[in-house]
Amino acid sequence: MTETVPDVTFVIAAYNSADTIVRAVESALRQEGVTLEVIVIDDCSSDDTTATVLSMAEADPRIRLVALENNRGPGGARNAGLSQARGRWIAVLDADDTIKSDRLARMLARAKTTGAQIVVDNLDVVSGDGHCRRMFDERQLVDQPILRLPAFIESNILFRSGHNFGYMKPVFERSFLEAHDLRFDESLRIGEDYLLLASALAVGGICAIEPVAGYTYHIREGSISRVLKQHHVEAMLASDKIFLETYRLDGPAMAAQRRRTRSLKTASAFVALIDFLKQRSFAGAVGVAIAHPSALWHLRMPITVRLQRMIAPLLGANRSAKAAPSSTPGQRP
Repeated sequence: MTETVPDVTFVIAAYNSADTIVRAVESALRQEGVTLEVIVIDDCSSDDTTATVLSMAEADPRIRLVALENNRGPGGARNAGLSQARGRWIAVLDADDTIKSDRLARMLARAKTTGAQIVVDNLDVVSGDGHCRRMFDERQLVDQPILRLPAFIESNILFRSGHNFGYMKPVFERSFLEAHDLRFDESLRIGEDYLLLASALAVGGICAIEPVAGYTYHIREGSISRVLKQHHVEAMLASDKIFLETYRLDGPAMAAQRRRTRSLKTASAFVALIDFLKQRSFAGAVGVAIAHPSALWHLRMPITVRLQRMIAPLLGANRSAKAAPSSTPGQRP
């Protein structure tokens, strides 16, 4: 008997997500007009995440649990899910987030009409106090039906507005990912989503934009300054370097990449400056300021505001750090 191939596989990486995983999985199961499976990858949680998912799987055969033996971080956990996915399309859903019931039907319809292998959509952002705001004006996205690499890189330059394409959660055609051997970079704990979509666009993937909001991004409270660390920025610089060595970019994309690289270097200096100030190391702070005056310039704004603007393109770094802790890959937190 031939096994039916679902339209969509939801890949949900979870780390200590017992308090939100039911909400996320149930929102995936409520999809209308598509067949689906949900793969939850437990990245060595220490709470009741595993037991919670197993209980749900007993009640619904569309749910599968993959329990990792070693902590692999968000990229590694998602790659584990990709390796077992059977759906024609792959939809990444964060364990903290939810989606609307008609999201995937609309996105797959958009892919069909545009011939796209990737689709992104608008999203709602819900703060800890329940306040909801729409990330993009729908009219703006209607005027930009296709997301191209230069615009995507440009929107992921640090210290800019929080309204950027980096927050969008792509849906990928599985055969496209496999044909180009595209996977998440497991060396990254922040920014792994960005690199996968950038790579997909660099190999010629067509990314359609669905202007209607279907993804709900839930902000969880936490200190940004405790999340973004020097080694995060250095890892992104290293991955971007490999990206440039791997793919040939056209003029506009290369120009945007140069601006992104400058912003990452400034971010590295800014984080170092903040660390020295916290340590009350005047000499260290002065050394950074002299070597990187652009980092000093950003102190004109309140540090918290500047950190928020800096980290905005990094795809919800607070939640990525929760989904898989900032420890050495392969080790428990």
